[in-house]
Amino acid sequence: MNLTSYQCCTQCVMDTSDPDITFDGNGVCNHCITFDTVTRLNWFPNEEGALRLATIVKTVKAAGRGQEYDCILGLSGGVDSSYLALKIYEWGLRPLVVHVDAGWNSELAVANIEALVKHCNFDLHTHVVDWEEMRDLHLAYLRAGIANQDVPQDHIFFASLYHFATRNGIRYILSGGNLATEGIFPKAWHGSAMDAINLKAIHAKYGERKLKNYKTISFFQYYIWYPFIKRMRTVRPLNYMPYDKAKALEELQQTVGYKPYARKHGESQFTKLFQNYYLPTKFGFDKRRPHLSSLIVSGQMTRDEALAALDDPLYPKDELEVDITFFCKKLRISRDQFEDLLKAPIHSHRDFKTWEGRYKLLKSAQSAFTKFTGKDIRVYS
Repeated sequence: MNLTSYQCCTQCVMDTSDPDITFDGNGVCNHCITFDTVTRLNWFPNEEGALRLATIVKTVKAAGRGQEYDCILGLSGGVDSSYLALKIYEWGLRPLVVHVDAGWNSELAVANIEALVKHCNFDLHTHVVDWEEMRDLHLAYLRAGIANQDVPQDHIFFASLYHFATRNGIRYILSGGNLATEGIFPKAWHGSAMDAINLKAIHAKYGERKLKNYKTISFFQYYIWYPFIKRMRTVRPLNYMPYDKAKALEELQQTVGYKPYARKHGESQFTKLFQNYYLPTKFGFDKRRPHLSSLIVSGQMTRDEALAALDDPLYPKDELEVDITFFCKKLRISRDQFEDLLKAPIHSHRDFKTWEGRYKLLKSAQSAFTKFTGKDIRVYS
């Protein structure tokens, strides 16, 4: 696929590898326009954010009074969640730190997590996923030929946080997700990682064993049970501060001896190969583009700096061969099978059953409620 023929935004570096992208008369894409007109309304890297954050911290502490923990933090070992762990420590919160080991942790990620937990004196619970079930899900997704191969990991990560929160009577989940580094992402590239209906449909067609230990979250649980019955909330504190990823990394290095990864999501050996090789090779999707574009619109990088970063190779050849070899060995497939999966027909996640119809009905009901009562439902993160 010849990516050089794609039209690129004049303000960020998103291009027509996103099939839904549009441009205005000045060549500025819809992602930039949406960030400036909609996303910024939920981003507070200013004094207002500091006040909101202080209120959030106070609320979380009050909700957890008398309990061993007042919140749950999912810690992957990446910069965002690791930096949030430092801030949580500074704010005096008492989190139960949960790490989900889906079988792909790099040694560096394990070392970074250990250093953070030791520095902050947090309790860490590591949930080790049943590898045979995880392997079967990975292979099912590869056979399905869809773009978002990270769903098996992402879903069990979030499902584990909700299940642990429920069992421990904790209402607040603190997430490192943020608009400063993730404010732009093309929806056409993937479906919802939380869509258990889609996950089960893909596995039912291409999986080879039952999922007995892999816990999912249903549509009812995610949109009704947890937010309304259990009154649980997912909070993204990094949206209420001037979060700068480069400065965050520097602080982590100085404070806990954090070791950076050579690539984004280098904490997961699966995600590293998936994002930097599988997606560009099979679909023509370079996930550096939305990541760098997010840094541009949030003021952390110039467009020229982003274009220079895109000139760097996605993978040094020697490193790629080592990672593919490890990937095949881990999944117990041959190199020829790996190449066949890369060449297999491409499918959309919508070629399989999804919960998108239910979601549209829910949003319609939410809009009708707001119109009738004048009250806006604000329970979703």
